[in-house]
Parts: sequence; structure tokens; C-alpha cells
Amino acid sequence: MDLKFFKRNKREEKEKIKKSAVREWFDAIIFAVIAATIIRWLFLEAFTIPTASMEKSLLVGDFLFVSKVHYGARTPKTPLQLPLTHQTIWGTNIPSYVDWIQLPQVRIPGFSSIKRDDVVVFNYPPEFEHPVDLKTNYIKRCIGIPGDVVEIKDTQVYVNGEIFENPPKMQFRYYLFTDEIVNDRVFKKYDISEFYRSQGGYYVMTSPETANTLISLPFVKDVVLTKNTEEQVNPRIYPNANIFPWNEDFFGPLEVPAKGETIDINSNNLAKYGDLIRYYEGNKEVDIKDGKLSIKGSEVSTYTFKQNYYFMMGDNRHNSEDSRFWGFVPEDHVVGKALFIWLSIDKNESFFSKIRWSRLFSLIH
Repeated sequence: MDLKFFKRNKREEKEKIKKSAVREWFDAIIFAVIAATIIRWLFLEAFTIPTASMEKSLLVGDFLFVSKVHYGARTPKTPLQLPLTHQTIWGTNIPSYVDWIQLPQVRIPGFSSIKRDDVVVFNYPPEFEHPVDLKTNYIKRCIGIPGDVVEIKDTQVYVNGEIFENPPKMQFRYYLFTDEIVNDRVFKKYDISEFYRSQGGYYVMTSPETANTLISLPFVKDVVLTKNTEEQVNPRIYPNANIFPWNEDFFGPLEVPAKGETIDINSNNLAKYGDLIRYYEGNKEVDIKDGKLSIKGSEVSTYTFKQNYYFMMGDNRHNSEDSRFWGFVPEDHVVGKALFIWLSIDKNESFFSKIRWSRLFSLIH
């Protein structure tokens, strides 16, 4: 008799017996978490649309997949984090990470670069309370790539002096003049989800085409676009209202910085790009004062950018906090390209009507 074979079989049988159902489930869960984490990091990640800044291109309640392979996935900057979480543990306000260790970020090469008109997910740049890879995710349309000059004249976007083609479902804020109380069903009929009553009428967010249609309704006196004039100044508009008196509808011209581009240091350029040099370029001991720039105690007369930047805007032009308000998106903040909607839920509807069936598995343009 082969005693070695007998003992080996006994040992294998014993190991099989020891592996209980709980252990089987535990191993399966661990494998699933690891696999999902790798897929989420390298290939695809699921997101949901929480705000109306991209309506009607993207709706509140849209669930979408974002590609990491188009622009290249980033290596984790904050490794001490619970898998499959972002800022907090699910259903709580407890942080899901500790920032004791911060690693240098590297982007794995992708098969395309960010192009104008791409719908991009990125980390919200001014959110300095979180590490870069754990800042809140935003989604906007790329208007300007590195080296572009962006300008807005009377609500129309221009890039490098040429008209930027408007998104087909772009919206603005209009004022609908009427003496009557308009039933919600009317707004629903014309796909207007954002409206509120004011003395003499309603403010509505809608497209120019729908606004022209509303004028023909018998109870509507007029529909007027509520845009700014060129002389109006919005103090919240980037970069500095004291030097650049711009607003949402009259903005720029403003050049988007490119990696390797060198600028002269003066008051105007520091107003435009000083925050980038201070917060996003990895510089230490940056001092900006009286139109001068010092890095590590040494004054510099020129500065060369270390990474590319992008100018992003929402399609809901009068209801979007975007690059017009807080500036450029650094390349290391880019998460990925929005690909398609896999589910869409309207919380204001009931039962099966909650699902927007026509939006399921639709591509994002």
C-alpha cells in the first residue's frame, strides 16, 4: 500500500472538510470586492447625476458608466481607504479613508486624449479638505483644451475666435410672462422640470427652441431670456472681478494653460493663474504679493506649467457652477469620460413610471 498517497488524500479531505459554508461565502465576497475594485480603478466606474447642471443632456437620476481607459486610469493617491467607497462609509458620515499616506499619482496611458465637447467626470478642484482622488466628482462638458482661448459673448461660447457648437439640449433661464397660474402638467408637457413662480410670471429653465414654442400659448404674453448685459459684473466669476469685470454671459477671453507653456509673471497673469501655481502644480512655499511670485523664497519672473488644464461648462448654462466660477480643471483631477446611461430614475414619478425607459443604455453625447 502507498502510505504517502493515503496520507495525502487524508490531508486533502481534511482541508475540504475544514472549509465551511461561511468560509466559502467569505472567500467569494473577498474575490468579488477585489475584482470590483480593479474594474472600478482600471476600466469602468458607475456614477449618478445629483444636480441639474447638465440638463437636458443628462438628468437628475441618471446612472451612468464612466470609462477610465479613454484618458487612462490614475494610480491611487490615498491607499488607506475602504474598497468601493469614496469619501464616507456607505450610509454614514464616517470618513472611509485616512490620509496618513499620500502617494505620487501616475496616469496609465489611455487610448485617447480629452477633446472639446467630451463629457468628462473630474474631481472638483477647489475642494481642498479632501485628497485629490477623493474630492467630490463633478461632470461637465469640455469647452477648452490646453492652449485654447475661451470667450463668451452674449451667451455664445467662442473657442479660438470661432463659434463653439452648442450642445443640442442646452438650456438657459427664461422669464415667462403670464397673469395665470400655470398647471404643472403644462411644464411637464414641454419637458420643463425647473421652474418657479415670480410676480407676473415664471422663471423657467429650457432650451431656446422650447422658449419659442411657449410664446405661442394663449395664456403667455412673452418669453424673455434673462441674460446679463456686458456691463454687469458678477463678483463670483473667475478669476478676479476687480481686474476682469465679467459675468456668466460675457466672459473672457481667457487662455487655457498647457503643460510646458511659459508665462510672464505680472498682476494680470497672477490673477488668472496664481491659484494654479499655488494649489495644483505641486509647488511648496508659494508667495504671491503685489504682482510678484516667489517659490521657496526665490522670486521668479516667469513660470512654466507642469501639467495641462481644461475649461469645463455645464449644458444648463444658467444653472451650472463650472469653470466660469472656479477656474480650470487640472489634468490630475480628471477621472474619466462619460460613456452611457444604464439606468434613469425620476424620483417625482411613482411605481414603474419612475424609470425613464427611453434613456436606458443610451450613449452620452
